[in-house]
Amino acid sequence: MKLSIIPAHSKGASDFSDSREGIFWILNYMAIALVVFLMIASVFTLFIYSFPAFKSFGLKLFFGNEWDPENSIFGGFPFIVGTLITSFIALLICIPFSLSLSLFMGQYYPDGRISKFLRNAVDLLASIPSVIYGFWGLLILAPCIQSIEMKYDILPYGVGIFTASLLLSVMIIPYASSLGSTIIKMVPKEIKEAAIALGATPFETVRYIVIPKAFSGILAGIFLSFARALGETMAVTMVIGNANRIPESIFSPGNTLASLIANEFTEATGNQYVSALIAMAFILLIISSVFNIAGKLIIMKWSDNK
Repeated sequence: MKLSIIPAHSKGASDFSDSREGIFWILNYMAIALVVFLMIASVFTLFIYSFPAFKSFGLKLFFGNEWDPENSIFGGFPFIVGTLITSFIALLICIPFSLSLSLFMGQYYPDGRISKFLRNAVDLLASIPSVIYGFWGLLILAPCIQSIEMKYDILPYGVGIFTASLLLSVMIIPYASSLGSTIIKMVPKEIKEAAIALGATPFETVRYIVIPKAFSGILAGIFLSFARALGETMAVTMVIGNANRIPESIFSPGNTLASLIANEFTEATGNQYVSALIAMAFILLIISSVFNIAGKLIIMKWSDNK
C-alpha cells in the first residue's frame, strides 16, 4: 500500500487562499454596486429636482429662445446650441492635431527622445486645471482673436464661440492623442513590416494598415474628447462671452449649459429658478449620454464590419 504524504499546512493554506479570493470578489462586487448606485442616484436626484421646471415649462426648456429669470421665462435652446457648436468646432480643430501626434508618437518615433518629451508634454496639458486654461484664453487668446476680428472688419468681441472652441480644442487634444498613440503602438509590428516588405511606402503602410487596424481606438479617443468638451465649464465660462442668446456667428458671444449653471446657480433665487438650472444640468447629462451611446454603437458596428 502506497502512502501519500501531504504537508499538514497544505489544507490550511488552500483555505486561506480561497478565503482571500472570496474577500476579493466581495469587495469587487461592492465596488461595482457602489458605482451603479452613485450613477442611478445622480440621475434620480437631477430628475427629481428638475421635475418642477419640466412640469411648469415643458418643452420650452428645450426649445425656448428666451432666458429671463426675473419674469420666470426659461428657455434653454440658446445654451444647447452653444454647447453643441463649441464642442463640434473644437472637435474639428482637434482631430488633425491629435491624429498627427498619435501617428508621430505611436508609429514613426514610438521610443525616441522627442516622442517621450511629447508624451510628457501631452500628460502635462491634460493635468493643467481648466481655470488656468481660462486665464490663458482670456489674457492671450482673446486679444489675438480680437485683433484678427478688427483686421477683417468683424465686431471685435475677442471672446465668443470661436475663442471658446479654440481653447477647448487645446484642452481635448491630450485625450485623443494619448489614447490614439497607445492603440497605434499596439498594432502588430509584423504586419507593418510585411507591408513594407511587399513594397508599400511608409505612407501606404499608415493609410492601409495602421489606421484601419487602430481606427476603433482612434475613434474612441475622439468621442472621449468630445464628451470632455461637452462638459467643460470654467475655461469656457471665461472666454465665451456669456450672452444668453443664440449666437449670430461663430465669432459672436454665446453661452453653454455648463457655463450657464456656473454663472447663475449661486445667484438663483426661488424654486423655479433653481429647478430650471438643474433642468439644464439634466439636459446636459442627456446630451452627453446620447453622444456616448452613439459613439459606442458606431465603434461596435465598425469593429463588427471589420
